[in-house]
Amino acid sequence: MTTRAQLRRTALSLPETAEQATRSGSVSFSVRDKPFASVDKDKRVQLHLPSEEADEVLAAHPAAVRATRGASSVGVRVALEDMDGQQLNHWVRRAWLWRAPKRLAAQMAAADAATAGGVGDLPKSIGRPATSALLSAGITSLDQVAERTEAELLAMHGVGPKAVRLLGEALGSTGRRLRG
Repeated sequence: MTTRAQLRRTALSLPETAEQATRSGSVSFSVRDKPFASVDKDKRVQLHLPSEEADEVLAAHPAAVRATRGASSVGVRVALEDMDGQQLNHWVRRAWLWRAPKRLAAQMAAADAATAGGVGDLPKSIGRPATSALLSAGITSLDQVAERTEAELLAMHGVGPKAVRLLGEALGSTGRRLRG
């Protein structure tokens, strides 16, 4: 079953996402002050999506309802328990892409297309997930990696202990190291 924690983890893994909780128990996620996902105390998630994508969610989840503001569609509402984890991750990401500024959305698209060893001087050995995660965060060089702590790198979805070790070794071979 999909949980609020998974929604939170997925939303916060996206660049420049901010989280805001309300007294009513709702939590919303926004990018540059534009909300893209929220969950209420009854575990219903609202995803801000363009109409075509909202239609896809509605077709796949019969209990989902269209979210509107006045006469305009702003997305969908669906119970968390009605979505599996992969579906939730996909739609949260799509909502973020729709609401994110073009520069950030382009950065994310570039990260999706990134290949290990194909970004700046980042070592190929860290693998595609870590390369994509670093690129999503705007990190394209070992100089930029050196500005981060191990904890900051590990907090990025796709960067694990092995990638951090390999990045540390690559920095060490040039006389540099991670911050902190």
